[in-house]
Amino acid sequence: MNILDNLFTQPVTQRQSRGISLKSQREIEIMRQAASIVATVLKEISQIVQPGMTTGDLDAYAEKRIREMGATPSFKGYHGFPGSICASINHEAVHGIPSCKRVIRPGDVLKVDTAACYQNFHGDSCITIAVGKVSPKAEKLIQVAEEALYKGIEQVKAGAYLMDIAGAVQDCVEAHGFSVLENYTGHGIGRNMHEEPSVFNFRTREMPNVKLRAGMTLTIEPIVTAGSKQTRTLSDRWTVVTLDKSLAAQFEHTLLVTDNGYEILTDRTKV
Repeated sequence: MNILDNLFTQPVTQRQSRGISLKSQREIEIMRQAASIVATVLKEISQIVQPGMTTGDLDAYAEKRIREMGATPSFKGYHGFPGSICASINHEAVHGIPSCKRVIRPGDVLKVDTAACYQNFHGDSCITIAVGKVSPKAEKLIQVAEEALYKGIEQVKAGAYLMDIAGAVQDCVEAHGFSVLENYTGHGIGRNMHEEPSVFNFRTREMPNVKLRAGMTLTIEPIVTAGSKQTRTLSDRWTVVTLDKSLAAQFEHTLLVTDNGYEILTDRTKV
């Protein structure tokens, strides 16, 4: 199987033919529930994670909580992925496989990405956690990655364009001397975890500059590195690492486009 066909964070080369779906009020309410489950799990993980735990511990916790809240883990079994979360540490940029052998250590930059399927609709979100005291550069990287996400979100409203989001993210990241990965993007979401459109984090003319419409649901998820934007995939066929081993940070929210702006469906402050 081509690795580009089995990624959670949308690869830029993957084109889909399902088209862009506008969600009904009933579907939006279901997505609110799916996204709230994801937000709850990530908030809880951010509160319990500590040095000495393993990424496998976090994965087991996430699966248990997702199922307790009446949903199923979207990631588990997706193209054979074994976990309910992606857990990527330090220079692992995205799609790290959780393992009971992978111990979390003080100073780690830990990315936790998860998704839940509730009544056939998905919610998807990612956070980066500074484990204990991290280096000043790591702290700045995490801050900028989250800031870039919200700069992109601020552009979202009916009538805006995807490149408005992309430009805001790119400008924020590069203003601080960091790089945004160009091989991976956000995506539409709903009945399928990955739907059209691809939501870029950098300016490009290679893909359609889609106009946003009320009722669209999508994710924005910049992956920011302290060095090169070049990556490679490890032999496990999932874990993506920075080529120069520079630190990486990622944040993601699932959003609803409204007439006047947006609703952050995976808002952790509301759970």
